Amino acid sequence: MDTTQLALLALFVGILIGGSISAIIVAALRARDNARVETSLQIPDGVREVLHGMDDAAVVVDASSTVLAASAAAVPFDLIEGRSLPTDELRAVARTARTADAPETETLRLRRGAPPAEPRLVVVRATRISPRLTLLVLRDITERERVEEMRRDFVANTSHELKTPVGAVSLLAEAIESAADDPPQVRIFTARLSAEAARLALLTSRIMNLSRLQAADELTLRDVAIDEVVASALDAHAIQADSAGVDVVRGGLRGLYVRGDAQVLSEAVGNLIANAIAYSTRGSSVGVGVKAADGIIEIAVTDRGIGIAEGDQDRIFERFYRADPARARRTGGSGLGLSIVKHAVQRHGGDVRLWSRPGRGSTFTIRLPQIEAPVGEPVPKRGRKKKRPATASPPRSAAPKTPAAPTGSATLTNGDTV
Repeated sequence: MDTTQLALLALFVGILIGGSISAIIVAALRARDNARVETSLQIPDGVREVLHGMDDAAVVVDASSTVLAASAAAVPFDLIEGRSLPTDELRAVARTARTADAPETETLRLRRGAPPAEPRLVVVRATRISPRLTLLVLRDITERERVEEMRRDFVANTSHELKTPVGAVSLLAEAIESAADDPPQVRIFTARLSAEAARLALLTSRIMNLSRLQAADELTLRDVAIDEVVASALDAHAIQADSAGVDVVRGGLRGLYVRGDAQVLSEAVGNLIANAIAYSTRGSSVGVGVKAADGIIEIAVTDRGIGIAEGDQDRIFERFYRADPARARRTGGSGLGLSIVKHAVQRHGGDVRLWSRPGRGSTFTIRLPQIEAPVGEPVPKRGRKKKRPATASPPRSAAPKTPAAPTGSATLTNGDTV
């Protein structure tokens, strides 16, 4: 073998040895990097910024379930950086996602805030972002589930409530047909048939009104005079008040304005007046008072009726709920009036408050944001007492004074009798 061949062989061997050494070095570096990644707790770039921009609660946790980064919405769930996950359920979801190839999703009940805060229904989605890091995203679906449950209850209750008058109309029609040769019985059945038809029409109208208020459609908003709202509600229930032997007294400030839908507000106030009349005794009075304070207008409807038990007050605004079902059916109540009031007022940015004592009566107070009176309108003033027209119903004994409204309700002074 000559010198040239030896030189080439040596070069080849050197290249082979050098390549092997280089491969070993590269493999070692990669193994070192992989080991560093396996044991690293460093959060990838951009993850913190994404967390801070999220509306949902989200956290990054390590293998020991310690929170390394958290969004602002995670704090109420006690998910705070440097602390461990607060529940075993969350730790189990994170642990499962770390060992699985796909994200893990669970629905849990977690407490948001300190006790006695109610547990919230939360969907937890866990995704592995590195061998030791896991991303947890919590989406609160409590309100969505509550709305869905309300929808199911509404459909079930509506079906149940409609069956009664529809069934009664069908039976009364058969009774009229079978009693065709008995005019007195026909007249009795016809009167009852008319009453059931009126009840069915009222229930249908109330359901449509409530559905309209709950829809996403915007109301027809304008500057509305509270005097117009109250006067319309009083006129609509004047006949009911006379038939029940109840005086309706209007008092408080005048010339106040809100931004809203006059028809919807009038119906809301009218529902409160109708309830007050229906649950008042003959010869008593119902007061409608208006006042304003700190930019809030309060319309209070006060009666001296049977009152509402404390256990029923939390549920009185629910659909189809009746504190006294027997009396409500006798008076034609649908159980939707107060629910309509609640949703109507909420659509106007206000709320409804209740004060009641069994045997002493009730006060429902509608609170709405006040706006400035349009230019050229008179300054708010208190009403002056009017006399009853001569053609009014025969005079009754003096009605008892309207009960003092609780704190926060409008006081009746210098009231107008309607």
